[in-house]
Amino acid sequence: MKRFTVLAATLSPLLMAASCGSGYSTGGDGNDAVSTPSPGADFDGNFAITERGTFERPWAAAFVPGTSVLVITEKAGTAKFVDTATNRLGTITGLPQVDYGGQGGLGDVAFLQSEAADTIDRRTIYLSWAEAGTGDTRGAVVGRGTLVCEVADECRIEGLDVIWRQAPKVTGRGHYSHRIVFSPDEQYMFVASGDRQKLEPAQDRSNTLGSIVRLNLDGTAAAGNPFGDEIWTYGNRNILGMDFDAEGRLWEIEHGPAGGDELNLVQRGANYGWPTRSNGDHYDGRDIPDHTADDGFTKPVVSWTPVIAPGNMTFYEGDLFGGMAGDALIAGLASQALVRVAFDGNTASEVARYEMDNRIRSVVEGPDGALWVLEDGPGGRLLELRPE
Repeated sequence: MKRFTVLAATLSPLLMAASCGSGYSTGGDGNDAVSTPSPGADFDGNFAITERGTFERPWAAAFVPGTSVLVITEKAGTAKFVDTATNRLGTITGLPQVDYGGQGGLGDVAFLQSEAADTIDRRTIYLSWAEAGTGDTRGAVVGRGTLVCEVADECRIEGLDVIWRQAPKVTGRGHYSHRIVFSPDEQYMFVASGDRQKLEPAQDRSNTLGSIVRLNLDGTAAAGNPFGDEIWTYGNRNILGMDFDAEGRLWEIEHGPAGGDELNLVQRGANYGWPTRSNGDHYDGRDIPDHTADDGFTKPVVSWTPVIAPGNMTFYEGDLFGGMAGDALIAGLASQALVRVAFDGNTASEVARYEMDNRIRSVVEGPDGALWVLEDGPGGRLLELRPE
């Protein structure tokens, strides 16, 4: 059952927006999805959904720690914030010039939990975006600045400096990845660096395409990396979600080609096999050998065919949705769903799929455990999800 509410009376014209319910499952064997009951007891798969705004091609969202303020990036290079407690909408200035087109533009936004406070006068903010190079090339970058909020409906970013660049810059506008996540102790920053649709560089550690890099918070290579540079893993394709679980383990989810989306446990120095191995095939029908036990590569924990086309991933920590704590929620683009994955040690499986009727770009957990979902594309809606 779905229940919808439009919250509009106190919002600007930019803020108007809904969807959901039910369950599916795929295992890690690449079989087609089949219907399954919702998992466990408690949450029955029915959401009460409130429309909380529309945004222009939103890409990422993050709550400012300690507050009810949600910052949302839009691909073309703009960003806004919503105070989810008061419904106040504001704009953010001081953003970088982005190379907008294809999969590129303004990307991720991240904050430091150690700076949590009940006001947002000044906060460190991390952003990722696509940056133009010379000769029709471009690449992902990460920048760090200070978010300053001194008036009710506007914040600005001061001192935004690029602290890391994907290398090399190449042609094309796909597979930037550029997701940002901090280690639980906030000593390190992990950045997803997509293969930029160039394939073979993902197996070449002389560049950072098709890898996860581990950095200090200033963007320099962290000590203790396995190869003496910034690379932590390689053989990755297009990582669109990363998060740490309650045990402090990092997981990532990445797009496969035609089939073979992957959920991986991120392990120091691991090679995940792209493009030598994949449980999918090339888009033109050419075969890619599947992962095998003896191929020498780190295997996906879960693989999806048909694909779910992940937008992002978050581990749920709250108790608003009974029985969900510790599970991962994956925003589904092609699957138009929230995909729920449960874990047992180093194994995992999909246990529910909540249909959303639209492409879902991002899901984040709010301060009280509610889920905040962004639809993909022009006029993408911000949806607040609570148990029915």
